[in-house]
Amino acid sequence: MFLRRNLWRRGARSEALLGRLLGRGLASAPPSLPPFDHQPRPYKGMLADEVLQKRKKFLGPSLFYYYQKPLNIVEGKMQYLYDEAGKRYLDAFAGIVTVSCGHCHPDVVNAVVEQTNLLQHTTTIYLHHAIVEFAEALASKMPGNLKVVYFVNSGTEANELAMLMARLYSGNLGMIALRNAYHGGSAGTIGLTALHTWKYPIPQGEINHVMNPDPYRGVFGSDAASYAREVQDHISYGSSGNVAGFIAETFQGVGGAVELAPGYLKLVYDIVRKAGGVCIADEVQSGFGRTGSHYWGFETQGVIPDIVTMAKGIGNGLPLGAVVTTPEIASVMSQKIQFNTFGGNPVCSAGGLAVLNVLDMEKRQSHCADVGSHLIGRLRTLQQKHDIIGDVRGRGLMLGVELVTDRKEKTPAKAETTVLFEKLKDLGVLVGKGGLHGNVFRIKPPMCFTKDDADFVVDALDYAISGL
Repeated sequence: MFLRRNLWRRGARSEALLGRLLGRGLASAPPSLPPFDHQPRPYKGMLADEVLQKRKKFLGPSLFYYYQKPLNIVEGKMQYLYDEAGKRYLDAFAGIVTVSCGHCHPDVVNAVVEQTNLLQHTTTIYLHHAIVEFAEALASKMPGNLKVVYFVNSGTEANELAMLMARLYSGNLGMIALRNAYHGGSAGTIGLTALHTWKYPIPQGEINHVMNPDPYRGVFGSDAASYAREVQDHISYGSSGNVAGFIAETFQGVGGAVELAPGYLKLVYDIVRKAGGVCIADEVQSGFGRTGSHYWGFETQGVIPDIVTMAKGIGNGLPLGAVVTTPEIASVMSQKIQFNTFGGNPVCSAGGLAVLNVLDMEKRQSHCADVGSHLIGRLRTLQQKHDIIGDVRGRGLMLGVELVTDRKEKTPAKAETTVLFEKLKDLGVLVGKGGLHGNVFRIKPPMCFTKDDADFVVDALDYAISGL
C-alpha cells in the first residue's frame, strides 16, 4: 500500500505502471539460491510485527527500514542471512558494506569471545597488548609515512577527528568536500556530506562542496583536469587562498557507488597542498581490499593521502573505526588532552586484528578482484539486454547498477527501482539502494561472496526486470 500511495500521488500514469509492474506474471521459473551448508536455529523470539511496533514506540522516528513489510533478520552465516521463518537470503549489501569477512566468521567470533571472557574493557590510561598489536598490523597496511593510528567507534567519528586534525595542523578552517559525498551525520560531518536527503538545516561551518567528478552524470564526464580546475577556481575566488583540507571517498558509497574520474585525486591533492591544506581519504566503505585491484580505494588514483579514515569493514560488524595519519600531523593533537573512552578497547581490538588476519589468510582482495570481474562482466551483458540499466560501475565487490527510464536523458527510474527492490527481496536477494534519487542498486556483499552467488544476483535481476 505504501508503494501504491506514493505512485498514486504522481497520477494515473504511475498507478497504471504499478499495476503492470506488480501484476504481470512471468513465464519462466525464478532462479534458485546456490546451495549452502548451514541449518539455522529455530527462532523462538519476538516476531516482526511486534518488533516493528516496539521499534516505533521506543526508538527514534527518524529510523527507516527497507521493504514494504520489513524483514526480521535473526541469524547470519558468511554471505547469507535468515529471517524469523528460517528463509535464507543472499546478503549483497553486507550490513551497509560493513561485513567484510562474512557474518559470524568463526575466527572473528572466537577472538571476540575469548577476549570478552578475559577482559572486556579498560581504557588507554592502562596498557594492554591488543590495541598495540592491532595498531601495528593496521599501520603495516598503509603506504608512505601513514603510521600513527587513532581508534574510534564509527566512520562519522573518524571523519570528525580527521577534520579536527586538518584544521589544527594547517591553521586554516575551510574544508572542501565533493557534491554527492557522504561522510557522516553528526553535527560536524553533516557539513561534509552533500546529499540534501541526509542534511538537517543547521550551520555547516567553513565547508564548501565542489563539482563531483562523476564519469556518468558529471558535466565534464571523465575529464579529471576540468573538475580539478574547478577546485582551483574555488580556492582562488571562494577562499582566502588557503584551506584546511580536502576530503573525498574514492568510491562514493551512499551517493551510488560512484568511482571518481581517473587521475582526479592526484591533480586535486597537488592543488590543495599548495593552498596549505591536507588531503583526507575516506575509506570507510572502500578499504581492506574490497575493490579487488588495491587494498585501499585511494591507491586506484595513485595517491598517498595525509590522513585516512576507516570503519565498517575494519570490524566485520564491531563498532570500530580508525584514523591513520603521519607523525607530524598526529603531533598537533598533543596540544590538549585527546581521549576516546571506547576507542581501541580490548574486545574491538582483538576482533579487528582477527579481521585483518582473515582477510590476508583467505586472500580476500584477490578473491574480490576475481569474483567482481565476473560479476561486472555479467552485469554489463545484462545492461545490453535491458535498457533500464543505464550504468554499471565500480570495482571488485564495490559495485553500482543505475536504473533509468531514458538512457539519453538519464532520467532516474524511481518507481521501477522500488518495485525491482521488492522483487529481488522476494527472490532472496538483498541489495542496497543509493544515489540522490534512490535509483542505484548497491551491490557490496561480504567478501566471501562467490561466483555462484554473483550469477544468482544477475539471474534474479534479469528475471525481475523481465517482468516489467
